[in-house]
Amino acid sequence: MTAQPQKSDINPEIARLIAEHNMTHDEYGILLGILGREPTEAEFGVVAAMWSEHCSYKSTRVWLKTLPTTGKQVIMGPGENAGVIDIGDGQAAVFKMESHNHPSFIEPYQGAATGVGGILRDVFTMGARPIASLNSLRFGDPSHPKTRSLLAGVVAGIGGYGNCVGVPTVSGETTFHKSYNGNILVNAMTVGLAQADRIFTSKATGVGNAIVYVGSKTGRDGIKGATMASGEFNEAAESQRPTVQVGDPFTEKLLIEACLEMMETEAVVAIQDMGAAGLTSSAVEMASKGGLGIELDLDKVPLRAPEMSAYEIMLSESQERMLFVLKPGHEEEAAAIFSKWELDFSVIGKLTDTGRLVCQRGGRVEIDIKVDPLVESSPVYNRPYELTLPQPILKAEDYPIPDGETPLSILKKMIGTADLCSRRWIWEQYDCHVGANTAQASGGGDAGVVRVHGTNKGLAMSVDCTPRYCGADPAVGGAQAVAETFRNICAVGAKPLAVTDNMNFGNPEKPHIMGQFVGAIEGIRDACVALDYPVVSGNCSLYNETDGQPILPTPAIGGVGLLEDVTKAMSFNFKADGETIILIGESKGAIGQSLYLRDVYAKEEGAPPPVHLIAERRNGKFIRQMINDRQITACHDVSDGGLLVALGEMALAGKRGCQIDSVTQDSGFWFGEDQARYIITASDVDAVISAAKEAGVPYMILGLTGGDSLCLGEECVKVEWLADIHESWMPSYMEDATRE
Repeated sequence: MTAQPQKSDINPEIARLIAEHNMTHDEYGILLGILGREPTEAEFGVVAAMWSEHCSYKSTRVWLKTLPTTGKQVIMGPGENAGVIDIGDGQAAVFKMESHNHPSFIEPYQGAATGVGGILRDVFTMGARPIASLNSLRFGDPSHPKTRSLLAGVVAGIGGYGNCVGVPTVSGETTFHKSYNGNILVNAMTVGLAQADRIFTSKATGVGNAIVYVGSKTGRDGIKGATMASGEFNEAAESQRPTVQVGDPFTEKLLIEACLEMMETEAVVAIQDMGAAGLTSSAVEMASKGGLGIELDLDKVPLRAPEMSAYEIMLSESQERMLFVLKPGHEEEAAAIFSKWELDFSVIGKLTDTGRLVCQRGGRVEIDIKVDPLVESSPVYNRPYELTLPQPILKAEDYPIPDGETPLSILKKMIGTADLCSRRWIWEQYDCHVGANTAQASGGGDAGVVRVHGTNKGLAMSVDCTPRYCGADPAVGGAQAVAETFRNICAVGAKPLAVTDNMNFGNPEKPHIMGQFVGAIEGIRDACVALDYPVVSGNCSLYNETDGQPILPTPAIGGVGLLEDVTKAMSFNFKADGETIILIGESKGAIGQSLYLRDVYAKEEGAPPPVHLIAERRNGKFIRQMINDRQITACHDVSDGGLLVALGEMALAGKRGCQIDSVTQDSGFWFGEDQARYIITASDVDAVISAAKEAGVPYMILGLTGGDSLCLGEECVKVEWLADIHESWMPSYMEDATRE
């Protein structure tokens, strides 16, 4: 066994590389043992990228393996570019969520834009046509000097890329908290549609088969992007701007069409997009999955700058690039397709039986290393962890409606806050209807719904997480994130099928941060098992902290469900006067970690609301049945802000008021955030109540729709006044940015 090198024995150049690539000295010792010699600069870069947290999941792999990933609906779980589920009729939904957090903080427009581009490639690499995108965004305190510009840049980047590439953005979430002041989160999700028997993978087979590079030319943008994303920020974060990729959505659109056309032929053996770590990760992963070696002639890689080194070519993260393995004799056929779409095409290598990655540049071998250690034998850490201590359960009576206030006066304040105000300013910058198959988008229902082209089916999709719950109790927060997407999908009438996750956490080398991750995985696992809602893909983003200040743990969950009849997709707006408003689920006044507690009492404390998974499954099934039987006319899950906020949102969406019979001043009733609850409206109330009793579902009649005001007993507020408050915060906030 090779002795571990002492720091004093390492030459200054290697020491520099170790520091720049976030590699530990122990890991460098492992590398020396593999090579039996000092690495070239290019070899060092390749290994550092493949062993980075971003590419190898070395701190999280042992826990990710505990998640449920199988089910009768699962065609392909984690391990490929995206997960695949069966939606019947020989069709499959392909989806994944991925982060672009560090790049978006450094350069918000390009960071967010290339995040969208990257997740699109993950999906169409599998042979699926992207049909919808979503996002989960976290920004710092609105008063922080960077928040406005970061929000403006990220939203513009998402819209600028997604709109141009022609994929609708149909749903998402945006929240604000001071923990994201130095490290925003930009999580992008895409859903695609494929034939179930035409799923493509990255497993390379066939010794001698050609390795083909297609798409854009390789430049110096994004070099060391994977290693940059695997370390903490400091005050000099913006100096890393050269590590951020630059996107071109028009080229991406050409690439989508060219790749899907290629997949209609019989030429493709394997395909992989060049994402994190660029040509390095795509080549190594393809060879590793096939148990083969790979030889690359880097002189044949299309370059923007011909003088680029082997290190730069292998580590560049230039966008809109793919790697194919082709069957023998199909090179000319493939070249013709990519020429038609005006994209670069070059045979840059071949598969071998050596099990080694060998790359030459300028007639010189710059890289010669075994493939297996780069992937299967990369370091895996079972890091020490400290679980988060539980917080006390708070009683609503200890946090009453303040003197001089009423539930409605509190509603008027809360509905105009940063976390509860209208997101219209955001989603109006996204093209929600390009492709003409969007059945329901942001502002209409609890989940986006897209018609499966040529059928009457629809796919429902949602992303969600409540980081304040996760910070207080990661296990409960993880379970709640799963349950929230489950509810959102049920609320539009679809059957939830599977999830993707995006695990955003701080530095895993700190035991309390690692404990947050472990707890969240536990909660996600329990919820996914109980709800028959497996995890089929995902992403981990760690080291999300600046100068030692971590973000709140944010295990974002993206869910996908199937709606058999898209014409039954349910929205949450009040539809007509005189309909009965019914609360489904139990209300016990869970006030801990609520927005009411934060916005009214300026406290972020207490245990989050418990998640009752049996109730979630039972109540969700009941809601889906009511929608399928056309027994209800509107449905909205009760989440942030509680019951009264949900009622306000339904009134605002329908531009119609309601009369609520209860006049209680109990803060827990109006603003508690108990889970597994929905508000529905119905014209035939007896039929709904009869069905609820039969299903064992708790219910409570709240009142009737109608009028121009939201009334609690004798006290009323006009819906148009609420609308002014709800709609004005974000436009006013962003207008102020132009004056700074």
